[in-house]
Amino acid sequence: MSMRELVVLGTASQAPTRLRNHNGYVLRWDDEVILFDPGEGSQRQLLHTGVTATDLTRICVTHFHGDHCLGLPGIVQRLSLDRVPRPVAVHFPAGGAEYFARLRHASSFHETVELAVEPIEADGQRIGLRGVTLEARRLRHPVETYGYRLIEPDGRRMLPEKLAAYGIAGPAVAELLRVGHLDRDGRRVTRDEVSVTRPGQRFAFVMDTGLCDGVYALAEHADLLVIESTFLESEAALAAEVGHLTAAQAARVATESRVRTLVLTHFSQRYADPRRFADEAREHFTGDLVIAEDLATVPVPPRRVTSAR
Repeated sequence: MSMRELVVLGTASQAPTRLRNHNGYVLRWDDEVILFDPGEGSQRQLLHTGVTATDLTRICVTHFHGDHCLGLPGIVQRLSLDRVPRPVAVHFPAGGAEYFARLRHASSFHETVELAVEPIEADGQRIGLRGVTLEARRLRHPVETYGYRLIEPDGRRMLPEKLAAYGIAGPAVAELLRVGHLDRDGRRVTRDEVSVTRPGQRFAFVMDTGLCDGVYALAEHADLLVIESTFLESEAALAAEVGHLTAAQAARVATESRVRTLVLTHFSQRYADPRRFADEAREHFTGDLVIAEDLATVPVPPRRVTSAR
């Protein structure tokens, strides 16, 4: 049975706190188990979640600030220690290739894992996965940064009552889907007459950035949007100066982009009470809202009922 959920490893920005580990997120999406932005301590946080290094199929790094990548050496070495038997793809901004090489070989160990290194070289770069597309979009931050989203293509949901009315069953259903029509009793039955669009699901991951086109492109119609909200609106000027978002900005993006579930994370250590982020976001977003906590699990919402996009 397929599983689609977000597992939160850490939610702190810049420096960990007593209650929040450095960044780290795992997305389970059917056969893919993707680790995003492993900060310090990610290897240990995995032990608390039930996700193992052997489960990982892919690693995505948004940029090479320490709170988003200093966990890479431990993860890579753990992949080798556990002798993961298949290639693990790794994506990161191409301009940071030297940083990746240093992190990969930060200490002496016997590397047995096969890393399929696939840097992101351009805005909008797409990588085809099984049944889904991984897309990277350029963000606005002092260093080269990309956000990621998974896009599942739309499918079709057959309507049993319509099929029964036309006497279509068994292999004929597959033929109708493939060809687009079927001739029955002197009448042509089209696919649209017996089915409706089943919208594909979308997941978006937006870390350190100021507002820019890339943020909106990633968030568009996301079923689950994981987005940084480092600051509150009272520090909006500071957020703009250092290339970050406020909770209010993230919430407005979610509303304008028709996001279903909004996950706020990457909180500055200056704020002790996470409810302040919820209160601020609620002024601008009425959908499902999650203030991320370490080791929490957030399911990807069920498929949309309608085909409207």
